[in-house]
Amino acid sequence: MKSTIYIILAIFFLTSCSLKQKVFETGTFSLTIDQKGQVTSLLDKSTNKEYFPIDQEAPLLSIRINNDYESPSSAEIFESDNTILLSFSESHSETLIRYEEKKTHLTFELISIDSGEDIELILWGPFPTTIHKIIGESVGVVRNDNFAIGIQALNLKTLGGYPTNEDDSEPSYNIFSSSSYIDISDSIKILYRGQTARATKYGSVIQAYCRSRNNDRIIPVWRHDNYFVPAFEDGGVLGSKIALFGSPSNQALSVLGEIELEENLPHPMIDGEWGKTSPGATAAYLIVDFGEKNLDEALYLVKKAGLKYLYHGGPFKNWGHFDLREDHFPDNWESLKRCIERADDQGIRIGVHTLSNFITTNDPYVTPVPDARLAKVGATIIVSDIRADVTTIEIENPDFFNQMENNNLHAAVIGDEIIRYREVSESKPWTLLDCERGAFRTEAKNHAEGTEVAKLMDHGYKTFLTDNSLSEEMTLKIAELYNYTGLRQISFDGLEGNWSTGMGQYGRQRFVKIWYDNLKPELQGKVITDASNPGHYFWHMFTRMNWGEPWYAGFRESQTQLRLLNQDFFYRNLIPAMLGWFRMSPETSIEDIEWLLARAAGFHAGFCLVTSPEIVDKNGNGEEILEAIRQWEILRMADAFNDKQKNLMRDISKEFHLEQLPDNTWEWIPVHANLNNNHPRVEKQPGEPASSEFNYTNPFDEQPLQFTVKLISESPSVQISDITMELDQFKTITIASTLSPGEILQYKGEGKAIIFDDSWNILRQIPVDPLMVGPGDHKIQFDGKFTGNGDASVRIEYRVLGSAEVIKVQ
Repeated sequence: MKSTIYIILAIFFLTSCSLKQKVFETGTFSLTIDQKGQVTSLLDKSTNKEYFPIDQEAPLLSIRINNDYESPSSAEIFESDNTILLSFSESHSETLIRYEEKKTHLTFELISIDSGEDIELILWGPFPTTIHKIIGESVGVVRNDNFAIGIQALNLKTLGGYPTNEDDSEPSYNIFSSSSYIDISDSIKILYRGQTARATKYGSVIQAYCRSRNNDRIIPVWRHDNYFVPAFEDGGVLGSKIALFGSPSNQALSVLGEIELEENLPHPMIDGEWGKTSPGATAAYLIVDFGEKNLDEALYLVKKAGLKYLYHGGPFKNWGHFDLREDHFPDNWESLKRCIERADDQGIRIGVHTLSNFITTNDPYVTPVPDARLAKVGATIIVSDIRADVTTIEIENPDFFNQMENNNLHAAVIGDEIIRYREVSESKPWTLLDCERGAFRTEAKNHAEGTEVAKLMDHGYKTFLTDNSLSEEMTLKIAELYNYTGLRQISFDGLEGNWSTGMGQYGRQRFVKIWYDNLKPELQGKVITDASNPGHYFWHMFTRMNWGEPWYAGFRESQTQLRLLNQDFFYRNLIPAMLGWFRMSPETSIEDIEWLLARAAGFHAGFCLVTSPEIVDKNGNGEEILEAIRQWEILRMADAFNDKQKNLMRDISKEFHLEQLPDNTWEWIPVHANLNNNHPRVEKQPGEPASSEFNYTNPFDEQPLQFTVKLISESPSVQISDITMELDQFKTITIASTLSPGEILQYKGEGKAIIFDDSWNILRQIPVDPLMVGPGDHKIQFDGKFTGNGDASVRIEYRVLGSAEVIKVQ
């Protein structure tokens, strides 16, 4: 390497003169590097505004040797050869960088190193800016109202961010001191979001780095203090390459697209348009547990909702080989292919959910013979011969085995046998105690003294993980599945499982890139892609992220704070917006669905709804819910709502209703709702009022008060009758009906109330006089007569409607 750089430099000296300082330019931006290899200017050429902060240092490139960083002491720039020679006086090292000045961006690539020391990594920047308004921590772009400055890693091994963690996982930190949409605590941390750009006291920094992986290492990985990471051949730090750019803020996204095309980065298309700008990138979809037998019913739901994508949330009987469930796909992949062909005939695209490199214990990679490439925390040897029936195994070194914090299966492998152990002895002789032999249907065998025993890496889902080689094989298997069947949507859930490679974000992004590169040309870039976590280079491959799960609370409450924080993240990082997963149940109301649809319209964000033909049939509003989705999505995808309407719909406390009119016209109606008022059953002394009083404000004109009343009780004998509502101690209405537990009484101001069961199926109707409520503040007293034995309460919701605004779609 040393002779190579000297030959290159000799040619330079003979053919060109060097400069001590140079201004590098694009059409909109200039960057200056001085004689010490420091960036000294980041300039918006159109306004001549300087974005480089005073008194900050910014080496173009630093090196790390023996865990110490060294900045260059001098730089020589050779314009005739487009190269920069950086010298490092302390280590007597030199690096040669090739640069290019292009219309939209600058590129810098490390092409040669001369050093007598082992360079552990190189660091591009950090490059400081005075911009602080919008920090795109994952995409690596910072913006204010006028200008954007960004960095892009131009190959996989160049990692966005800073080498804070030796395993190259991104640290968690709180970039949010406030949100545009909700108040949040400073203690909230969002993991995996990156630090390719990061806020500082003077503005921000953008940064990237590349690590040499030529040597084996033992480092902390994923709550293991000791984790063996083998050497990995990728050329080391040579070839690390970045792009830097500056542009008007409103052109930042288009510049990123041009960089993708110019630098041969992934540039996926959706419906003929770049995925980051295609309307189809935020396409909503249904998650249905479909198979060959009920596919037509699932497709009906998708078409009724006016959508184009059908997704299976759990199609696999194993992860690893990705064999499909026999109950849904009796001919395995061939069955899925037939489903996709049938869906294609109806204009519907199908996707499936994966768990990336998670390997279930029933997969052939585990049983009956474990694959040698299952990820290992580390290995030692057994210190004596052991028989197949012994349950204590003495080992030489316990360091890899006694790390119990992220040790979910307590599994180790000896030859072709997996064992499970309860714990490691606290002192010598180091012993694996209470061993289960031949675990996971492997074969218990005799093993000789000196045989290697390795601790297997696992996950809390009770799965095993992969080394680099097996990660490659698994992602190729997923690509094979997509190529064979024609699947058009994927979520790489559990993508962080590739931390098992010991290469953090590099391992994650390699997994997806190998899959992407091995798709058929007619599929490559046309599959909608998201994942469990983002990444800087991964930004170019994924279509969107769709976080937010429905399993933890009610329809409106489950992970609502996370969903709203995500909208900030998407905006900062120039990502199409999504609201996450929502679950429709037989009890889901049309009001809940319109609450979701209004949020989707406000953020121009897609979503997915987990449902089934059975749920839609049981829900008395099932068809109406699907129709509401269709109507709202027509307007959202047409971008028919104005900015004022969108801003209002981003407020989760506000509700809206949509009514279709003739000729592609709709009424958009604000709704003022007072939810979750509770009237408990309480025992009071004779004559003492048992009513509940609620405050209510009508911000609109006088109108009939709408209300929904539901009786909640675990005792089937409880009922409530003689329900009364008194407005402002003046006007009272009495409802001449009885409610049983789970029954819902709903009045929408039309002279009659409808009583539903708890799945919104109509039971009966009763007349109700309107309770007219004028604008302003009011008090409502609610009462009723409870009978039967058991605790009970009544949940009451009040609503009034505002003035409709007409929306027309051409």
